[in-house]
Amino acid sequence: MGDNKNSLITALIEKGVKIPNPSSVEISDEVNINLISSEDVTIHTGCKIFGKKTLIMPGVKLGSRSPVTIKNCQLGRNVELKGGYFEGSTFLDSANMGDGAEVREGCLLEEEANGAHTVGLKQTILFPFVTLGSIINFCDILMAGGTNRTNHSEVGSSYIHFNYTSNQDKATASLIGDVAYGVMLNQPPIFLGGQGGIVGPSRIGYNTVIAAGVIYRGDCPQGHKLLMGKDPQKVDMDFYPGLYWSVKKRVINCIEYITNIIALRQ
Repeated sequence: MGDNKNSLITALIEKGVKIPNPSSVEISDEVNINLISSEDVTIHTGCKIFGKKTLIMPGVKLGSRSPVTIKNCQLGRNVELKGGYFEGSTFLDSANMGDGAEVREGCLLEEEANGAHTVGLKQTILFPFVTLGSIINFCDILMAGGTNRTNHSEVGSSYIHFNYTSNQDKATASLIGDVAYGVMLNQPPIFLGGQGGIVGPSRIGYNTVIAAGVIYRGDCPQGHKLLMGKDPQKVDMDFYPGLYWSVKKRVINCIEYITNIIALRQ
């Protein structure tokens, strides 16, 4: 096992991969090193690479700030993962994530989508140029909007997508933008102000701003709004486990989300 690990690392170094501290790097037996490019790829101290589906394209940088673990991820050209854990997800060209990230299965970060430090993602799709601030939990959500690196949708720091109900369900995925218009890269951006959150399932249209500090519980599919939120219910109410509220809205929003995912796969 140890000899094979060393031979894999040696083979990568011989083909041109930059590994400054080889003894600290772990590469599992199932990794196909033929799927790791030799062109300007750097694997820094403490990194771990697992999974037979792992693909690393030219220009990738792993672990520049702290160790990176990747398992069955596909990394496009010039992707940079600065620190954290990444599993079962795809990062297209020039996508990047800051230190302390946890990206779990089913995520897709398209070209130049990015996040700052301490970002948690799962079953999340970010269209090109979408930018996430720091300390964000953004699971079960699709976000689009914007046209380029200087005109893009953004999420402020300390933001949460609430994707779990008191009835222990996760049928709460949200659409921030959509697929049909978002793929054209010609829509105005969406801004979600920091220190806030969205209670899923929700639909938010283009050119929408949700003010900082707001926990938004509604829908605004038409977009073009500054959403300041509403005063929360301040009177205590009886809680009945298994009783669902706003069932029609939840079903419609979930169907909308599924149809967008189907469209994206075409």
